[in-house]
This record gives sequence, C-alpha cells and structure tokens, in this order.
Amino acid sequence: MPEDGKITVFLLDDHEIVRRGVHDLLAGEPDITVVGEAGTAAEALARIPAARPDVAVLDVRLPDGSGVEVCREVRSRDEGIRCLMLTSFADDEALFDAIMAGASGYVLKAIRGNELLAAVRDVAAGKSLLDPAATARVLERLRRGGGPKPDERLAELTEQERRILDLIGEGLTNRAIGERLHLAEKTIKNYVSSLLAKLGMQRRSQAAAFVARIQAERAERG
Repeated sequence: MPEDGKITVFLLDDHEIVRRGVHDLLAGEPDITVVGEAGTAAEALARIPAARPDVAVLDVRLPDGSGVEVCREVRSRDEGIRCLMLTSFADDEALFDAIMAGASGYVLKAIRGNELLAAVRDVAAGKSLLDPAATARVLERLRRGGGPKPDERLAELTEQERRILDLIGEGLTNRAIGERLHLAEKTIKNYVSSLLAKLGMQRRSQAAAFVARIQAERAERG
C-alpha cells in the first residue's frame, strides 16, 4: 500500500458506462485512488504491471478474452496484486476458474455501491471474499462429472509433469511452482503447455478441475 495509506485500484470493464460509474464510486472515497483503467484484456495486461495497484477489479467477460485469464497472468507476475472479479452472472464454472486463478473475491455487478467499497477494502486487507459453500458446490459438480477416467490419462504425463499438475491443483502460479521446484518460471510454463496438450486441455483451470476430480475419486475408493 502506498505511503499515504490509500488503496490503489485498477479497473477493467469493456462497458465504458459501468467503468465510469465504478470509477466515480471509488474515487469519491478518501482512502481509495484509481490508478488506471482498461476496456480489453490486452490493455489491462499492458497497464496493470506498470500501475501495480493494490487491487485490480476485473470484469469476467471481455471482448478479447476473460478477466480470469488477466487475473492469472497478473498474479503470475506479481502476487502482491489482489484481484476482485466483477460479473453479471452467478456462474459456477467462472467461480471455479476465478478460484484457481488466484482471485481474492467474486462479486456480481448487481452489488450495492457500499458493498463494492467494502469488498475492495477487504480484498486490499488480504481477506478472501470467496464463499466456501459455493466453492464446495463447484467441487461436488466436478466430482460427479463424466469423461475418461483421470488415472488413465495421467499415464501420458512424465513424473515432473504430474508433480506440476498437482501444484496447479493447489492453485499455485507458474512463478510459485518454479520456486517450489527450483526451476525458472519459463521452464514451468513450457511444462504446463506440454501437460495441457497431453491431457487434451486448453486452459489451466481445466487442469485444476481435473486434479480435483482425481482427488475426489481417490477419496471415494479410499
């Protein structure tokens, strides 16, 4: 947090009216400063690292991608930036993606102004706003899902790839995995690309869900 004690915030939303409204709400508070804005994922990824906000308020659905992907990328570079996901839809899949990307909170755009201010302050203070009941519901849905048996697909992975897959399941970023395994972040990124290709997946959140399913099935057998 800056020396003057103000919470610095970056806003990402593709709707200018929504962005302006949130900006005015936040900027009207004596303890909050808006340090940047973007309307696309690409703009956000270019501007957030330079702005280094305490909190990034990220719209989930964007014309060129997802606020969840922005969250994952930003936090892989700087875990000190906390992300608050803002969305129009209460969607279990997006919630799970947000959890695995390292977001601190997930709120609906229908939230009242004073509740959004409280959410920004809580996230800046290091609190999590993710609802444990909703998280449990997502994991239960994944546990019941169909598809090929996870253990059969694991046979395709090397021992190092399986280790990295487990750490993805713990919610670690590439940087954090690199520190745990004493490898460069770029090396981890290559491993992640390889294991996703072998598992027939495109997104890191799919791999995290895959790990959750493996653990649930083993718990049932065990």
